[in-house]
Amino acid sequence: MKNKIKLNRAKTGITQADLAERVKVSRQTINAIELGKYAPSTILALKLSAIFQVPVNELFELEGSDWD
Repeated sequence: MKNKIKLNRAKTGITQADLAERVKVSRQTINAIELGKYAPSTILALKLSAIFQVPVNELFELEGSDWD
């Protein structure tokens, strides 16, 4: 799954640590999401969507291998 968390953080000037604090996860979790190593829960995805004020499907996009 691709995501645009890092891009949205850059646009808003939020650090990984700041974002992690706002959604109540570790900075390492935010880093893992950005690197595509961790797929967030629905609740976490919705929190991120609310913070960046964009729909979830603008933050996260399925890739071909996600359908296997």
